[in-house]
Amino acid sequence: MPPSPPLGALHSSNITPLSRLDIPGGGQVTVQGGYAFIGHMSPPLGTSIYDVRDPRAPRLVASIAPPDAYSHTHKVRVAGDLMITNVERHKRHFYRKGERITQVTEELAARLSRSPYESEIASALGVSPYEIADLRAGLARGYSDGGFRVWSIEDPAHPRELAYVHTGGIGVHRFDMDERYAYISTEMEGYVGNILVIYDLADPTRPRGVSRWHMPGQHIAAGETPNWPGHRHRLHHALRVGDVLWAGCWYAGAYTIDVSDITCPRTLGTFNYHPPIPEPTHTFFRLAQPIGGREIALIIDEEHEHTPGQPHAFLWVMDAADPANVQPISTFHLSEMESPYARTGGRFGAHQFQERQIGSLVFATWFAGGVRVVDLDDPTAPREVGHFIPKPAPGHAAPQSNDVDVDERGIVYVLDRDNGLDIFAFEN
Repeated sequence: MPPSPPLGALHSSNITPLSRLDIPGGGQVTVQGGYAFIGHMSPPLGTSIYDVRDPRAPRLVASIAPPDAYSHTHKVRVAGDLMITNVERHKRHFYRKGERITQVTEELAARLSRSPYESEIASALGVSPYEIADLRAGLARGYSDGGFRVWSIEDPAHPRELAYVHTGGIGVHRFDMDERYAYISTEMEGYVGNILVIYDLADPTRPRGVSRWHMPGQHIAAGETPNWPGHRHRLHHALRVGDVLWAGCWYAGAYTIDVSDITCPRTLGTFNYHPPIPEPTHTFFRLAQPIGGREIALIIDEEHEHTPGQPHAFLWVMDAADPANVQPISTFHLSEMESPYARTGGRFGAHQFQERQIGSLVFATWFAGGVRVVDLDDPTAPREVGHFIPKPAPGHAAPQSNDVDVDERGIVYVLDRDNGLDIFAFEN
């Protein structure tokens, strides 16, 4: 699809729009060597690869479909000549509700002293009566295709599949990788919620699992018992910096994991602020270089099911001098007054930042708040130095800026959850 002319933004500061791609939205964009790799949110699109060596005229060079109509491949990472794409059940949160049909039916029957109507079951599950048939079909169909695929991108225009690794449950969510190992967040048989499975990529045609890590309570097959409901405690993803993995674990907070022995990951410490903070921990990442003479890590929460009167998801700045005992230095919040779309529809709060260090700058997506550029030159007082709020795509009430990456030239790529990729330059 040819790029649209630069649309600019309804509100921006210190930003020069370069181009916009009018494409279905996605979950992740990562840029390497003049190519942008985009994981789309929904089938039939899977992974798109764009030549962005000229950021004013991005050009589609390859498109990879999901393995089936019931999976999405909305996450993608690259390292050297390797690319990994996830495979996860599409509409996973919706189909989880189907697993509760029997329990809900029995509870309603006991309370009503009769068989419940489909409309009553639907109401108890939080779906429309028209969706019950889809839930039942999904339950009968099951799902066994979750995992990840490894690709050669020696020629990015012609990606070549090297391996398809099946994992378990609903499959793989976000993950990290380098040229030797993949740090996969996935469900696995015998566990509740996503755990970490580390794969050796020495032979990328045959990735080999070398170790696992989980939070206490997740390994139900070994007799552990979770003290939380459902899948509230699970690994979102873990990012490697040196010999430590920095893991965002949803409502279990943030964990640091020692992987100096890759065959035996070991918990170093945890920082959990749930409660009182209501939004789940999405990403935890240590910056490679100090800022202001301090070792810094960042945590960002995801605006998920916001409750009015509670804080919106926001960015944390952490002292990471001791990975076993990280402590907050400061936080950065965005007022609803900073976006005209804060209450027009969709989510508003924080979601993600670029997973690499760009000096003292953080480029953070804020859903309906667009992209906020935050300077940490004084880690105790983060300050906004730029922002970009895209115009909503046709048919949508608000932008939903979902993921962001910054290339070696300083060009910024922002992927909307619903529709569109914006490319711009930041000029401070």
